[in-house]
Amino acid sequence: MNNFAQQLQQLPKVELHVHLDCSLSFQVVQKLLPGTTQEEYNERFVAPENCGSLVEYIKCASASIDIMQTKEQLELVTLDFIEQLKADNIIYCEVRFAPLQHLKQGLTAKEVVESVNETISKATADLEMEVRLILCSLRHFSKAQSLETVQLVRDFKDTNVVGFDLAADEAGYPIDEHKSAFEFASENEIPCTCHAGEACGPKNVWEAIDELHVRRIGHGVRSYEDSTLMEYLKEKDIHLEVCPTSNIKTGIYPKLANHNIDKIYRSGVSLSVNTDGRSLSNVSLFDEYKNLNTHFDWKLKDYLATNLFAIEAAFVDEEIKEKLKKRILNNL
Repeated sequence: MNNFAQQLQQLPKVELHVHLDCSLSFQVVQKLLPGTTQEEYNERFVAPENCGSLVEYIKCASASIDIMQTKEQLELVTLDFIEQLKADNIIYCEVRFAPLQHLKQGLTAKEVVESVNETISKATADLEMEVRLILCSLRHFSKAQSLETVQLVRDFKDTNVVGFDLAADEAGYPIDEHKSAFEFASENEIPCTCHAGEACGPKNVWEAIDELHVRRIGHGVRSYEDSTLMEYLKEKDIHLEVCPTSNIKTGIYPKLANHNIDKIYRSGVSLSVNTDGRSLSNVSLFDEYKNLNTHFDWKLKDYLATNLFAIEAAFVDEEIKEKLKKRILNNL
């Protein structure tokens, strides 16, 4: 590892967009499914280099979800995830998942959230790391399921649960069934983000901003196709949670050299760099940083800027943000 790579490895990092059910290491899968070989793990838990579409990429998470159905399984996966964050020198992370996908063996949605929430608290108690939870509804969910999910965010107020998200098949399902959930979030001052401008174009980003009133967009990379939208994002300080490797795997761009992240960043729009799914995309945040240096010649100042953008957009109070900023700046 050269000197610059070492600096990147040691850099305090912030991650806002990563799915728990897309981040199961080989080690934790071996615990949950004893006898699993590396080849079997790669086949079932890692997405192909090019899935061809977002839908095919999402399907690759089903094997992980199947082994996240008991309290013990959820605890093991969460502990493993935090170990991955430690190895990546993450100082703040917002990890997301959809609680309603974990009810197949009799857990209630509340028990699912409790399990992950309590494990985070215990595992980070003695660490210099802040980990928070975003609860996801999914595009194919019903209105009732979306409302149930956002109400869980309210019910877990003042815990590690800090926000609400709408994820999954952007192209296949409109937002109509989910507007009530976002209205509930607004009425209860619940911070929100929404996957948009990934599988579909700028129109969906406008829709998420205008109709769901979000201040953050999951992915949002297609925003670059609309110059008016780009100016609006800057003017309103709306943050894009960009996941470069994931966007290659889902076929949005043929390779990283074609990705719009550098153009969006140079334009002055607030963005962060994220993995989306550490196992599904087979990438760490350190890997993402190295790739941006290789393809776009990003320097330490660029990672510093995007980490500060991420802290500003984080779903935590100003006191925590100031502490995080100091840790980032003290590392210079």
